[in-house]
Amino acid sequence: GAMLMAIRLRGMDAGETLALTRAMASSGRTLAWPPAWHGLLVDKHSTGGVGDKVSLALAPALAACGCKVPMISGRGLGHTGGTLDKLEAIPGFRVSQSPEEMQHILARVGCCIVGQSAELVPADRVLYGLRDVTATVDSLPLITASILSKKAAERLSALVLDVKFGEAALYPTQESARELARSLVRPRGPAGPLRGCPARRPLPLSLSSLPAAVPGHSRCPCVGAQPCPVWGAAGGVLLWQCGMAAGAEQGRERLARALDDGSALGTFEAMLGAQGVPPDTARGLCGGTPAQRRQLLGEAKVCEELPAPQE
Repeated sequence: GAMLMAIRLRGMDAGETLALTRAMASSGRTLAWPPAWHGLLVDKHSTGGVGDKVSLALAPALAACGCKVPMISGRGLGHTGGTLDKLEAIPGFRVSQSPEEMQHILARVGCCIVGQSAELVPADRVLYGLRDVTATVDSLPLITASILSKKAAERLSALVLDVKFGEAALYPTQESARELARSLVRPRGPAGPLRGCPARRPLPLSLSSLPAAVPGHSRCPCVGAQPCPVWGAAGGVLLWQCGMAAGAEQGRERLARALDDGSALGTFEAMLGAQGVPPDTARGLCGGTPAQRRQLLGEAKVCEELPAPQE
């Protein structure tokens, strides 16, 4: 705790941040992949925000297009909800997977979404939890090291970083988000050189932050969803970077076709099953009516409605 607070208050220079990132990345195993997957391993990582569910649709859509997506994700920090917390609202979903299990799932399905573990970046797993209780969530060096250590362990071919700002994110202003983005894309990092793709404006997220709201939505992430701009932009760049599209726009169009023709949905259902969700539950969440899907999920015993003062 004292070390985290010292970093939060005093900061770190680029060399110190890089040293911390490398130490965290080497605290566990580095994933190894078959040679045939070279150039196909991609991922997207978000700095987080209320209602951020881009990964839930993007990972299976990319896999449906032929990519391999070994996504090591995170839990909620501060007031934001984490991707892992959302997925664990689905009965049976297991976020803890060994490297061997991840490779098996990628061979069968094409994507998986897992968390830090005793084998995968265990140092980040410890520090991640401590940051939430020591008021050091928004430390730029700690965020940088946390994100890049996970990505370095994945041994990726291409990576897109989604840096959010605003009241629903960890960083409230565009300038603070740009500072984080610059920290993440500095050359010679442990995840290799990264390229920034800044958006022209802040992008809206859905309003729900409750973990149960992801599968409890009127539609599952890949069921008739209208992709948000971040989804298409990130996926299009990744398909372009790994040679599966002539450009980012062509990649976005290919990704949209995977959503429209049901292949992304089928991959999402297969991922649920591969990570422990009973087949009937996975099938029910990816089909049927909204009422039928809600019956498959637990509900909070106490609910309080907080209406917005205006649209």
